[in-house]
Amino acid sequence: MSSPRRTLLLVDDDASLLQLLSIRLRAAGYQVETAASAEQALARIAVTRPAAILTDLRMGGMDGMELFEQIHQQDPALPVILLTAHGTIPDAVKATQRGLFGYLTKPFDDQELMELLDRALNTPGRDETALADNADAPWRAGIITANPTMEALLAEAQLVAASEASVLIQGPSGTGKEVLARAVHLASPRHDKPLVAINCAAIPEQLLESELFGHAKGAFTGATSAHKGLFQTGSGGTVFLDEIGDMPLALQAKLLRVLQDREIRPVGASQSIPVDVRIVSATHRNLENAIAAGEFREDLYYRLNVVTLTLPPLRQRPEDIALLARHFLTLLREKHPHRAQDFTPEALERLIGYDWPGNVRQLLNVVEQCCVLCTTPLVPATLVARALHEKPTGIRTYVEAKQQFERDYLVQLLKITNGQVAEAARLAGRNRTEFYRLLQRNHLTPGMFKRADDA
Repeated sequence: MSSPRRTLLLVDDDASLLQLLSIRLRAAGYQVETAASAEQALARIAVTRPAAILTDLRMGGMDGMELFEQIHQQDPALPVILLTAHGTIPDAVKATQRGLFGYLTKPFDDQELMELLDRALNTPGRDETALADNADAPWRAGIITANPTMEALLAEAQLVAASEASVLIQGPSGTGKEVLARAVHLASPRHDKPLVAINCAAIPEQLLESELFGHAKGAFTGATSAHKGLFQTGSGGTVFLDEIGDMPLALQAKLLRVLQDREIRPVGASQSIPVDVRIVSATHRNLENAIAAGEFREDLYYRLNVVTLTLPPLRQRPEDIALLARHFLTLLREKHPHRAQDFTPEALERLIGYDWPGNVRQLLNVVEQCCVLCTTPLVPATLVARALHEKPTGIRTYVEAKQQFERDYLVQLLKITNGQVAEAARLAGRNRTEFYRLLQRNHLTPGMFKRADDA
């Protein structure tokens, strides 16, 4: 029987078939959500990522094949199963060659359906105790999210973790690349071995080689004893190379040899030592641009970049901001005993409305400052504003946003045309009478935009 935490999304414009399938699957232990159209399904997926999707092929509006194509572009690891009639089997077969997980021909029996779903939800890298859609799974316990893009990323991370492939984690500074690297390690068969990490940008070039590969006694002044590098101390486990884009070129060549030969030679040593590690690297830089600039080796890039996992910036995860802020509030209670139990609604609005150039790391710093200064059970908006060093815009209503856009648009047109209403109206695609009404509604007059020499 399947885990009740595994959610299936059923998509069909036939209400009776949708109801029948829902009953069967809930009886089998699945959690089921339904959508009466492909368009509705895409809206649901944008809110919550299911474990798998079961969709009819023939539907009004967007059909099941188009739905699969859109899902597959955004989330190729999400299994999609098509329900198809005999006449459309060739289409379904072609879709499997493009990444469709499978199809069932109507009519189908329950056993056939359950076996296909079981295969979809138990692909390599997904076991019963650590499913990607289980937020409580130990391997991902350090990642707090309710964002569908993040959930899709975690599903991919769990799949790649089961392999030995090198992983390159990309994303802006502060998005949690090391946290994701740890999750990949914990989800891998190497989880009971060491995870060792080094920041390639934080260690001087002359010391970085020794830190990575170790050194022999007497290899250089001050080397009074032999030293094991990370590749030796991490034997059997994972080596995480943070900010790999800042590694010096000379050392890049030595790292490439390690990846090719699976052995290291400590500084000053005469013999090489075999190593067994899995490489996970991370960078906030665009390595392809660095390659074009001659700052990064192309051959090393392809060795490291077998699988890429890209973390989105925090501003693209607005539903996670309140979750993370409250999580940090709880964690910081041990470091800074404080009275704060939560944030006021206005404080949360400011947090959610902020752009977060420093991402999750910046959010943690802001919450920590609020904890230190807060004297009340609820963190007020004034403390949040102080920690952000500016007045955030907050979330505007639809009407407010529309009014702001309209006013900014009109101002831009009148600036371009020096207040010439006829020309501005032409550019806007509106007649002069309607354009004057827009100006009046926004309290704008053409004379405000005429240059003094034109007056």
